[in-house]
Amino acid sequence: MAFTLYSLLQAALLFVNAITVLHEERFLRRIGWGTDQGIGGFGEEPGIKGQLMNLIRSVRTVMRVPLIGVNTVTIVLLLLFG
Repeated sequence: MAFTLYSLLQAALLFVNAITVLHEERFLRRIGWGTDQGIGGFGEEPGIKGQLMNLIRSVRTVMRVPLIGVNTVTIVLLLLFG
């Protein structure tokens, strides 16, 4: 299998899919990454953990609907061209 631009895009799509399916109560809260953990005070810079939680929450909010279309196109392309 050659390393192509398509395989790189497919790996990125799988990574974004993995982020969006993380369930907060079942997975993230168990490892201490729930919404109530990692909240800093007013004016403090968020740490790495807070920034990652904001990134995960943002990706889950913004990419939920577009991922349906992108996944559909990817599946159709895989069915057509193998």
